[in-house]
Amino acid sequence: MKRLLRLLALVLLTGAAWMAWQAFAPRPAPPPQSAAVDRIDRILIEKSARRLTASRDGETVLEFSIALGFTPEGDKQQEGDGKTPEGVFRIDRRNPNSAYHLSLGIDYPQSEDRARAQAAGVSPGGDIFIHGQPNAVGNLVTLPGDWTAGCIAVSNEQMETLWRLAGIGTEVEIRP
Repeated sequence: MKRLLRLLALVLLTGAAWMAWQAFAPRPAPPPQSAAVDRIDRILIEKSARRLTASRDGETVLEFSIALGFTPEGDKQQEGDGKTPEGVFRIDRRNPNSAYHLSLGIDYPQSEDRARAQAAGVSPGGDIFIHGQPNAVGNLVTLPGDWTAGCIAVSNEQMETLWRLAGIGTEVEIRP
């Protein structure tokens, strides 16, 4: 009889624990909104926050942490300065065979960047991309800190999402 009561108590306790778990357990995160859209129309890069926000029709679709050029403060002035340019740009090329995991090129330098650099007697630089990690590291790591020559870097998985959602002509605003 004692054995039966213990078994019954154990079943009731297990049932109560299961019900409590169902009521109070953390809920899984909702799927990213990027799964619900097939295209984005704007990318905002906030250098000081190290954040990339992609949106469609003004609604945020996704947010990623980013790495920038190795000297990220300030606007790009010349080739080799390690700065990420600031301003409003457009994606003007896609490179699936990049030295980094996929890359989306932006239309830097623009005419005012070329004029400023020419007046200073320097090259404005170019080849600014949003890209994944170096192909040499594969998917093993996401490099920490600011390490690019002026590009915007994300994880390879994040880059695959951007690659799928961002087309030629997508606006890219880079803020300080």
